Amino acid sequence: MAVDALTIEFNTAMQEIYRRAKVEAGYNATVFLRMLQDRGPIETARYLIHTNTPSAGFTALWEKKRLDLTVEAHVLQPRFDPLFTDDERDICRERLANYGYLVSP
Repeated sequence: MAVDALTIEFNTAMQEIYRRAKVEAGYNATVFLRMLQDRGPIETARYLIHTNTPSAGFTALWEKKRLDLTVEAHVLQPRFDPLFTDDERDICRERLANYGYLVSP
């Protein structure tokens, strides 16, 4: 799959995170939606990955037991490997593990 098509697919997945968090977890991620509009999907993901502490959205989804709806969980989907570095995926894996959500290496 070409990177451009993969970027479009990742954008769709990020929009879906917003929708599913609202519908399935009762979490209205308006700041996340604004970030997607301002930064785009990949830069939003990179920004959130490289913060020293988890975002408010990550914490809210953890409280609702829905870490599957986090950017970090989506970055780790094998189909998105070409979009992110090994270091970025390691950060995601570690952050999720620290909150009890284990993903395969």
